[in-house]
Amino acid sequence: MRLQSYAQGQWFEGNGTPAQLFHAVTGEPVAEASSEGLDFAGMLDYARRVGGPKLRAMTFHERAMMLKKLAQFINENKEDLNRLSAATGATKKDAWFDVDGGIGTLFVFSSKGRRELPNEPIYIDGPTERISREGTFVGRHVCVPLEGAALHINAFNFPCWGMLEKCAPTWLAGVPAIVKPATVTSFVAERLVRLIVESGIVPEGALQLICGGVGDTFEHLTHQDIVTFTGSAQTGRRLRQHSVIIENSVRFNMEADSLNCCILGPDAAPGSEEFELFIKEVGQEMTIKTGQRCTAIRRTFVPKEHVGAVIEALSARLSSIKLGDPASEGVRMGPLVGRKQVGEVRENVDILLRSCELVHGDLNRFEVVNGDPDKGAFFPSLLLYCGHPRACDPPHAIEAFGPVNTVMPYDSVEDAIELAKLGRGSLVGSLFTADDKAARRITLGVSSHHGRFMVVNRYSAKESTGHGSPLPHLVHGGPGRAGGGEELGGVRSVLHYVQRTALQGSPTTLTRVVGEFMPGSAQRRDRVHPFRKYFEELEIGETLITHRRTVTEADVVNFACLSGDHFYAHLDDIAARESIFEKRVAHGYLVLAMAAGLFVDPAPGPVLANYGLDDLRFIQPVYIGDTIQVRLTCKRKTPKPPREGEVPQGVVAWDVEVTNQDGDAVATYTILTLVRLKTEDT
Repeated sequence: MRLQSYAQGQWFEGNGTPAQLFHAVTGEPVAEASSEGLDFAGMLDYARRVGGPKLRAMTFHERAMMLKKLAQFINENKEDLNRLSAATGATKKDAWFDVDGGIGTLFVFSSKGRRELPNEPIYIDGPTERISREGTFVGRHVCVPLEGAALHINAFNFPCWGMLEKCAPTWLAGVPAIVKPATVTSFVAERLVRLIVESGIVPEGALQLICGGVGDTFEHLTHQDIVTFTGSAQTGRRLRQHSVIIENSVRFNMEADSLNCCILGPDAAPGSEEFELFIKEVGQEMTIKTGQRCTAIRRTFVPKEHVGAVIEALSARLSSIKLGDPASEGVRMGPLVGRKQVGEVRENVDILLRSCELVHGDLNRFEVVNGDPDKGAFFPSLLLYCGHPRACDPPHAIEAFGPVNTVMPYDSVEDAIELAKLGRGSLVGSLFTADDKAARRITLGVSSHHGRFMVVNRYSAKESTGHGSPLPHLVHGGPGRAGGGEELGGVRSVLHYVQRTALQGSPTTLTRVVGEFMPGSAQRRDRVHPFRKYFEELEIGETLITHRRTVTEADVVNFACLSGDHFYAHLDDIAARESIFEKRVAHGYLVLAMAAGLFVDPAPGPVLANYGLDDLRFIQPVYIGDTIQVRLTCKRKTPKPPREGEVPQGVVAWDVEVTNQDGDAVATYTILTLVRLKTEDT
């Protein structure tokens, strides 16, 4: 089977001599791939010219709904992906991490896009910055999608998740993607792209696929393009130094394999729950995906007095994990992805053995269930021991990208921290301890060298997602050897694909540019109360100035009785005089309740409900006898996606300022209301 690339809306079969792809278990050919003959410059142009405009025309919420629909479609049609994954050496559990993990990532970004981003094509970043004395010249940061393409270069170990965890934030940002999977497992990635294309959910031009080499793609990159890379640190460094990347300041995000560590806390002695959890975690991280994960544990640090117990327990656990054909009953670890990887891992193990001793496993003799070690890419789990970790550099510099781990002793908490740092930057580290003081010292001590750090004890273990599992909510990346980049990370990762621009001008002009009311902007007043207007009829900047109300002692006493809040500053004259207030004050929430009474129109109308309150600040006290007034301004409008059986509606954010008789602000906040959309029969 010759794989095809997907370029400029067409499936393309490469020319020339293709690369042969083999079944990881049997060693038999399963596919061949070549990208020779592809018009790489044309692919970039197509993404910019066709895919980009279609995505940018959508709002964040529309793109988020697209991700949800795509996740549902892939989930309903994932059988082929799971079947093909077996040819990469993946067990059912391994395939679940890849296929279902990718689907789950789409769902998470869809949810976060609808909850944390506006239903607009742009994103406003941060509050208004008042620059001038009178407030007639202000600043505001706005984020808009880049008008180029994202070139995603993925590693071989996760052909599905690796693609989707990059495409999700890229598409949510409004940028098209060109995906280049690792050739050795590209037959799985190609099937995934076929599913996406068949779904018709993603706009044409938003996704293209290269099966084979990247050709001269880098020569055609511009300052509006982005390159993301996942793979070896050596390859990543070479690509990042490409002359076009440097000359055009092309954004380059690198997530590289690293020498991640796991630390057994000084309190976690053999027999403790944390010790048992630690052994289980290290064993799993060595054997899931046959150790072919960029987040896998490569260095294991234990108190020197527990080294023997750790090696014995890990050896026993690893011995119970059967290696062989993932289709065979009882097999929990499959082969490496290919024979080439067998050679590379063995070569690095040989280097490690110059300064370490082998304490579990045998490179030359190991049992394989229903498989041939000479044909398949099988590799045994190996546990190494380095007794002098400060004097030996290889365990901290050489990564055997397979089921290989080195145990090393430490003398003190400070020693463990310094050993963890010797990895020169890692994607993830973990610590198993029930001692929260030690957890604080170690976590803060190593965080500068890690992109993620997980602390596990008996209280969190049941729901822990594991050392090696990146989550779409959190940053995935790390400093130094790990590449210095960030993938995932919720909305943070979406912002990698936008341009943040500082806007400057009058509040009125910038309000109209970004579609959100800013303090100092012109305000429009109408004889019709804003709560009598439907969603479409409201205008940004529309303002209501209410009548006034004086706060009485009876108001304060009655509110105290109603709420149960008898704080001394409200009811005790003597204590209040001796406090920072100097006299009795009204409850802050009484002021809010009174403000609502001033601006709410009580009759039934388009306003359906109060949806929430944000950014509340009590600026100065309201005393008994003070008179308050409210300014209510339409700040932002967000239509809600229609749901079956639900009244068509949107969320209106109102800027609220409560002032006293002197015109001074006493409270400011944003109130959210659900407002009905106007329909033909209203």
